[in-house]
Amino acid sequence: MRRGRAFLLFGAFWAVLAVATVSPRSQAAGPASNRSDEVLPSHTGPHAEWQLELVPLFAKHDPALFGSFIKPGTPPDAMPSEAACPPDMVEVEGDYCPYVEQKCLHWLDPATKLQCAEFERSADPGRCSMKAEHQRFCVDRYEWPNKVGALPIYMASWYEAKSSCEAIGKRLCGDTEWTLACEGPDRQPYPYGDGYVRDDHACNVDKPYIVPVPEKVVDPRMQAEELARLDQREPSGSRTSCVSPYGVHDMTGNVDEWVVNVSQAGKPYLSGLKGGYWGPVRTRCRPMTTAHQEAFRYYQIGFRCCANAHTVDVGEAAIATR
Repeated sequence: MRRGRAFLLFGAFWAVLAVATVSPRSQAAGPASNRSDEVLPSHTGPHAEWQLELVPLFAKHDPALFGSFIKPGTPPDAMPSEAACPPDMVEVEGDYCPYVEQKCLHWLDPATKLQCAEFERSADPGRCSMKAEHQRFCVDRYEWPNKVGALPIYMASWYEAKSSCEAIGKRLCGDTEWTLACEGPDRQPYPYGDGYVRDDHACNVDKPYIVPVPEKVVDPRMQAEELARLDQREPSGSRTSCVSPYGVHDMTGNVDEWVVNVSQAGKPYLSGLKGGYWGPVRTRCRPMTTAHQEAFRYYQIGFRCCANAHTVDVGEAAIATR
């Protein structure tokens, strides 16, 4: 009897001790798990991409503009049970090459060497002199809002682009993904035609440069008039020849597109711009502009989204076909 009471008392003692030990830990873990005000890049493994945790703080400062990008509460399109990507996205699978030699034979602008009229055709198309990285992912068919016939959004910051993609279950593309989707398996400079000759009829590129007045671009009192003066966008998909080998539209020209700077490990910024816009700039697949920080927005900048490709396992496929 005494031994039984002793065991009961001993058990009660350890139960109280366990509660006292777990409770402080739970309270300490609570605030840490709710922290969302830090940028937390991580890079694990030789080919891992940056994983970012960023909050859309800019929504507080400019709700009207921010609301034109992100649509809270809008669910992503239904995923077909046997498809790798949603209907509004294109599946891309291939090998990204970190370095491809591309020799320009003729420049339209010899002084600045931005617009290459024609590149040398490779005797071995798709050859990679470095170790290639295999990738498989989904990419929006068109620039945001990813609708054929709609004008692509502009004046977007990198923060707004990232948050908008994540709000509908997608993510901002990494620059290596974007490059692969643009240049195709043969790693050609341009996404259209034979991939080597620049064509201002194929995509919305090389339009006359209109000098912007930066103060008017950012001043709410004069912004609308200035943006209308500068705007040379075209509806998404209106140039039917502006399609990459994977079937992605308008990757060069129309609007510059925000990406996550993966290939340069987030230096100098996590943000990068790909594809160029409607003006007389590089507007080809491989170059990336890294001069602008994440809060920057301007009259020619938009974005598109990416997502991980869906894999249907044997068990899931059986259920989907019932």
